[in-house]
Amino acid sequence: MPANLTPDYFAAEKAFRQAKTTLERIACLEEMLAVMPKHKGTDHLRADLRTKIAKLTQSLDKKTATQRASMMIEKAGAAQVAVIGPPNSGKSQIVAGFTKAQPVVAAYPYTTQTALPGMMNYENIQIQLIDTPPLGEAPPEWWVLNIIRRADGLLLVVDLSEDAAAQLDALTALLTEKRISLEPVTVTDEDNVVNYKRALVVANKADLDAGGTRLRALQARCGDRLAVLPVIATGDSLEGLRALIFNMLRIIRVYTKVPGGKPDMTDPIILDDGSTLEAAATAVHKDFAKRMKYARIWGSGKFDGVMAKRDHVLQDGDIIELHA
Repeated sequence: MPANLTPDYFAAEKAFRQAKTTLERIACLEEMLAVMPKHKGTDHLRADLRTKIAKLTQSLDKKTATQRASMMIEKAGAAQVAVIGPPNSGKSQIVAGFTKAQPVVAAYPYTTQTALPGMMNYENIQIQLIDTPPLGEAPPEWWVLNIIRRADGLLLVVDLSEDAAAQLDALTALLTEKRISLEPVTVTDEDNVVNYKRALVVANKADLDAGGTRLRALQARCGDRLAVLPVIATGDSLEGLRALIFNMLRIIRVYTKVPGGKPDMTDPIILDDGSTLEAAATAVHKDFAKRMKYARIWGSGKFDGVMAKRDHVLQDGDIIELHA
């Protein structure tokens, strides 16, 4: 069975070949493992990568091993979003405003030195936000780039008390240099792989932009490519950001029920927008889709409880009843 490895995998593999330290090599191997398709064709390769990670980890001294542990953030919740931006843009305030995480918040730059995760509630799910060290003139640490590449989406936080459009230009230039794109790209050469990330621009300190001049310049720069939301990190305007983050991620929630029972509305299956009934069945159990005889659906069907085919495209909030 072919492995069908993704462009993201080849990008991480190339970075592994160029890595100079053990920590960098481990980070690249973990990235390869994270973006690799999960099916029988990759079982042997996944086991090989895990073996390499284990051997490299064992070779680390105690101090380096502790450093690695503090930089590893496993995905949790429905999705993972990396919050990035220049120094003193208010990233940490935004993360603190949404989650129980307690990043250092101060009026001077570069207060965030490590990555700190927190869980943001959105209706009946949680989305993981990661506060990251600021991206300034110095090249970002390799582990920061690893977090950005592994994230399902990005929040680009800029400061409206200054030239926010220039800040966004600097951020996108840095991402482009590291082969991370905020727009879908077509890849034809694995040696020039580009990692595409969905993103949302958060224009903080909107109260310090008299007349909205800098906001308009930022919106003009983004055009139709990126959505821009002006906020005040300490105000109520953050509440509108929850739904925008969910929509930016392009995920849907699908609920299951047993025949004759009520659906469990507390623990949805999280799927990519555009996923089919077969994908939902696979998410329930990898072998379930093969054994599924038929399914009934409530929500996006013409009638509640109608029988649906495997290729039926699901919508957010659908309820499915699978029969094997």
